[in-house]
Amino acid sequence: MKAKSNLQWAPETQITFWINQASRLLTRTFEHHLRPYNFGMAYLPVAIALEENGEMQQKQLAEYAGVEQPTMAALLVRMERDGLITRRPNPVDKRSSYISLTRQAQLALPKIKEKLYEVVEQASSGMTEEECGLLQSSLQRMIKNLE
Repeated sequence: MKAKSNLQWAPETQITFWINQASRLLTRTFEHHLRPYNFGMAYLPVAIALEENGEMQQKQLAEYAGVEQPTMAALLVRMERDGLITRRPNPVDKRSSYISLTRQAQLALPKIKEKLYEVVEQASSGMTEEECGLLQSSLQRMIKNLE
């Protein structure tokens, strides 16, 4: 459905309004479920990258997560503060370090993923597989349109 330029703006009649509402509520729900693990949604790309690849450098993590270096630097500071990552100096380049998950984070990740799946199940409750597939492909097309 396309917005009509000659009509008064009524956001609740547009799919983008509902996508935004759903996104905000999903993020809030995810964050609520992850709080007991001292974990935030922003940490997820880094944690998954380190879980799958082992230790990595900040530049690699920034590329993996699709964020700028300063954003990744700030995120890593928070993750280190929260006891989720450790840094090991790079013996070849003193300006960089290798980042890895702490034992605490490794033990928490399966529980964290379980909580994420619970939220996904809650959010898609009552929807058929076909409806979920259609929603996913529609959102992917919308993202592609905006990129």
